Amino acid sequence: MVLIGQIDDSLKSSQTALKHTDLGVDGLRQLCTLADLLQGSAAQGPTAGGGVPSSIAQAFQQDLFVMLDRHGTPAAVCQDGSMPVSPEQRRLAAALPDPAKLAASGNASTVQSGSKEYRVVALRLGDGTIVVRGMRMSGVKHAIGKLLIWESGVGVVLLALLATGSLTAARRRLSPLEDMVETASAISEGDLSRRISTARYGSSEVEQLSTALNAMLQQIETAVTESERATAQLRQFLADASHELRTPLASVRGYLQLYEKGMLDADEKERALSRVSSEALRMSRLVDELLALARLDDRPALTFAPVDLCCLVREGAADLAAQQPERPLTLLLPEGEGACGYVRGDEAGLRQVVGNLLGNVRVHTPAESPVTIEVTRVAGDGENRTALRIIDSGPGLSPQDAARAFDRFFRADPQRSRDTGGAGLGMSIVQAVVKAHGGAVALAPTPGRGLTVTVRLPSAQAPVPA
Repeated sequence: MVLIGQIDDSLKSSQTALKHTDLGVDGLRQLCTLADLLQGSAAQGPTAGGGVPSSIAQAFQQDLFVMLDRHGTPAAVCQDGSMPVSPEQRRLAAALPDPAKLAASGNASTVQSGSKEYRVVALRLGDGTIVVRGMRMSGVKHAIGKLLIWESGVGVVLLALLATGSLTAARRRLSPLEDMVETASAISEGDLSRRISTARYGSSEVEQLSTALNAMLQQIETAVTESERATAQLRQFLADASHELRTPLASVRGYLQLYEKGMLDADEKERALSRVSSEALRMSRLVDELLALARLDDRPALTFAPVDLCCLVREGAADLAAQQPERPLTLLLPEGEGACGYVRGDEAGLRQVVGNLLGNVRVHTPAESPVTIEVTRVAGDGENRTALRIIDSGPGLSPQDAARAFDRFFRADPQRSRDTGGAGLGMSIVQAVVKAHGGAVALAPTPGRGLTVTVRLPSAQAPVPA
């Protein structure tokens, strides 16, 4: 459309110039002859009558300048007849549907003459002659055709590059999603430790999704691991509890059967009743410890108040000295008024902690080995705490046994514990009570040189006397 508009402007400008000259057909012919004579004299060459077309005539012929007389018949432009009406001009004149209407409108029009196409304008002169000036559209069509070919080629190349770039970018952006699918498949097959790797080309939204999924997978793995561990502990707990109860029950049942059948004499009956009583006491103690652990697992509402830990330690040390007078015992307690270790806790539970720890010393270490009990104040984690340390000089524990010391029904020396009535629940109760108080308990084993048990509890202010 731009090229056609330029052609129309060129044709209209030439017709406008001709219109303003007020020339008729005779004036145009005389102008053509005069210009031809002037050009021939200046060049001193062959005349127009010698059969060589003049430059002026050729100029009239270049863009199909056609003059139509009153009858619509094409006429020659020059008077000398050096350039008669060509067949192409005649065909163009014949193809014009209505030259008079075209001249009256003043607009350009497209005319089809055979296989050729022209863009023409018409002008009526003062004597009624119609001057038609046309321009061939073949050059425009050729240019448009080449332009279309170039545009098509460039468009195809650009589309191919765009498609390739889009596909590459899409694959890069979606590569984290493929990793997510692979990770999900691996997790469904049992690999709970699998995580989504960091995306190099992913968007910020994909990166946030990967981070959220990794956090969720970590929580799922932790929950599954804890569930499996809890299930294994429960299974082991049931097996150990059944085993601990089966042995005394078997002993009780055996002695009762012997007693019912009259197979025991007087001395043996007394010994059998004593054994039945001791086994019943052992089962009662085991049931009490299991009930205590069950209550601690349910997080009971303990009665917290300032408790004098030093007082509990003195009473426990006095009980140990009464049971084993030959044992060397050292107490290291804070000196001064109000300097002793007050902690915030339940007195009955803390008394059980001290009793269980000293009971382990009494049972698992030789009676002549020394033991040190120390109470100190420590500061850490922005909170004041009171530490209770019980240091013995017994055989100690191996690192493997120390790692399992708080497991229920664990006994480093099962045979000796069975002889003393222990079921392996003492340290489990200690850990549960200390955790219920917001504290922590730790072991420092030294195989062959003793064991250090450290209990840290939140400190409390000493109560104000009434």
